[in-house]
Amino acid sequence: MEVVIVQNAAAGGELIADSIAGLLRRTPDALLGVATGSTPLPIYQALTAKVRSGEVDASRARIAQLDEYVGLPAGHPESYRSVVLREVVEPLGLSESAFMGPDGAAEDVQAACEAYDRALAEAGGVDLQLLGIGTDGHIGFNEPCSSLASRTRIKTLTRQTREDNARFFDSPEEVPHHVITQGIGTILEARHLVLLATGEGKAEAVAQAVEGPVAALVPASALQLHPHATVVVDEAAASRLKLADYFRATFASKPDWQGI
Repeated sequence: MEVVIVQNAAAGGELIADSIAGLLRRTPDALLGVATGSTPLPIYQALTAKVRSGEVDASRARIAQLDEYVGLPAGHPESYRSVVLREVVEPLGLSESAFMGPDGAAEDVQAACEAYDRALAEAGGVDLQLLGIGTDGHIGFNEPCSSLASRTRIKTLTRQTREDNARFFDSPEEVPHHVITQGIGTILEARHLVLLATGEGKAEAVAQAVEGPVAALVPASALQLHPHATVVVDEAAASRLKLADYFRATFASKPDWQGI
């Protein structure tokens, strides 16, 4: 696992967008796994700016969804399908045909989970998966004590996660109780995992995920098992890392050609 400490969220977004741009130059039809929420927005904004300036061509890129609420219609403004189309697909100038995600409105939710897991594999697998981290250490919607071998499935959200996501809805009661999420085992199959965390509120979760033991209680700690995982944090989110100075020194002396 590589840990990169940046000054702020904008710097983190630019760094990760550079990495994605490099991937698209090498693999124009790369499958990008995207996360939702406010944390990854600087990534999408920086990548969009690169596309619009002609710095990188994303016209053949494909976009894969990490998770989806259960019970919201596809057209609901806060369904993750709508969010990804609005914040990623459309700004990058892609068509909806470039997008794939689970059907949170399916009558048979379990079948929809299994179908999405198969679809990711049939698409050749995710080349780069973007991740955020919850205040309780979850990735995707793999809440604490999720199996580290779990596949795409339905999960019940904790009260904390529903409270954290209530800001996107008119009232906390509107936040669904269930989601479809890629499992930890599914996530770990991506070729490159990139987690971005910003703000002091994520500092304890980051420290547990990066420096703590690999444990189901902290799902993000599973990134320690991946051969190419990058954790990008701003100074506030890095504030509880015991090895912060080492991480800074390591990245400062890293050859440019290695990228992230």
